[in-house]
Amino acid sequence: MEMKNNGGSGLAIASMVLGIVALVMACCFWFISVPCAVVGVILGAVSLAGQKPGKGMAIAGVVCSIVSLVPNAFLFLGIFGGLL
Repeated sequence: MEMKNNGGSGLAIASMVLGIVALVMACCFWFISVPCAVVGVILGAVSLAGQKPGKGMAIAGVVCSIVSLVPNAFLFLGIFGGLL
């Protein structure tokens, strides 16, 4: 019996996982959080643009990634803002 491949929601799942990891790590481990958030936004955007299944997970990944970037931006400006 042949199985039909309708495409996967791998990009959406990866975006959501990276967004959650970035959100959890945002307060203490910014060096892990920022790359995860950037990759999460990119994967979520690619998944949404490609009309692939898993739209809700892709949106959740993008939102979590963006929300995790906000405290990191304030942390970055607070630490390095005094040096400029």
